[in-house]
Amino acid sequence: MGMKGKVALGAVVGIVVIGAVSANGGGDGDGGSGDKGSSASAQRQSGGEKDAGKAEDAGKKAAFAGDGDFEVGADVKPGTYRTTGNTDSMCYWERAKDASGEMDSLLANDNVSGTSYVTVKATDKIFKSSGCNDWEAVDPKAKGNPAAKMAGDGGMFAVGADIAPGTYKSTGNTDDMCYWERAKDAEHSLDSIIANDNVSGTAVVTISASDGYFKTTGCKDWQKTG
Repeated sequence: MGMKGKVALGAVVGIVVIGAVSANGGGDGDGGSGDKGSSASAQRQSGGEKDAGKAEDAGKKAAFAGDGDFEVGADVKPGTYRTTGNTDSMCYWERAKDASGEMDSLLANDNVSGTSYVTVKATDKIFKSSGCNDWEAVDPKAKGNPAAKMAGDGGMFAVGADIAPGTYKSTGNTDDMCYWERAKDAEHSLDSIIANDNVSGTAVVTISASDGYFKTTGCKDWQKTG
């Protein structure tokens, strides 16, 4: 079942990466990098937790466990949730429109290292989580002490809470393994993605104050330059 999810993930994210690279006219990424973009959904937080300004979350109770199938409305309330501290892409989650377990029921999914945010909608039926650290409810509009740097393999950062808007640079990336994504929300649908790319060499991205989240995996650390 986990493998089915990974295959679907690659199909969904890969299409977006290819489209984004083509629209940008190439650059360091190319149309063949879509598969790498799909694996880029796996994120690692590593030491970036502190940089992301999440110390204030210590002591919060988890909303639900990191393993199990949860019925939306009964076991899990609609809302935005976060899991942190995951390693080696062993955390897998899935939003589904029914409990059939079939591929057609899949709405969104991800393999996670580090941190992930997910918005569960009232129209979702099932939320699956496997091998993840516990999930906690978060306020997607909350502001914190946003950092001016982030771990390049750190996962998903909330703009305005974890990281400040601005222009960031990551240097020394190789083999198109650096994947970044600007997202307007945490639904993880195709419509959620504002822009994304696979990069070799130096990556420069301007994160807007209106962006919801920034995802990064396989990159060298990012530093705010403007």
